[in-house]
Amino acid sequence: MKPSDKTMIRFYQQLGKVFYTIAAVDNTVHKEEIDKLKKIIKTEWLPLEDSHDQFGSDSAFEIEIVFDWLVANNWEHTQTLSDFEFFIKEHKSLFTEQTKSLIIKTAEAIANSFAKKNKAEHVIISQLKMAFEQ
Repeated sequence: MKPSDKTMIRFYQQLGKVFYTIAAVDNTVHKEEIDKLKKIIKTEWLPLEDSHDQFGSDSAFEIEIVFDWLVANNWEHTQTLSDFEFFIKEHKSLFTEQTKSLIIKTAEAIANSFAKKNKAEHVIISQLKMAFEQ
């Protein structure tokens, strides 16, 4: 059964939080990280599936919307991964091998976009990979 548009919106909102955590773990979100995320959303996430929000926009834009809001509000990111792990357990069918691979690819690209991946980013990405294995 295909997930509802509402579920897909929540999925992309969760990803916006996860990708923000990767960018913000060093206490600074750099322009290069934002630019890299926006490029990957357009080239990889938008073509992935066809859900839409209430305004008719592709739901994948929720990644960018949430990410930008979190940056603007200097959001605390420490709870993000545990929230995401709960979402994974609730919606296992959304996390195909292709989707998990794209999440990791996006996280790695954000981490490598500014001065390469630091230790804190490496830890977050490792935790993300472990969340998929549970």
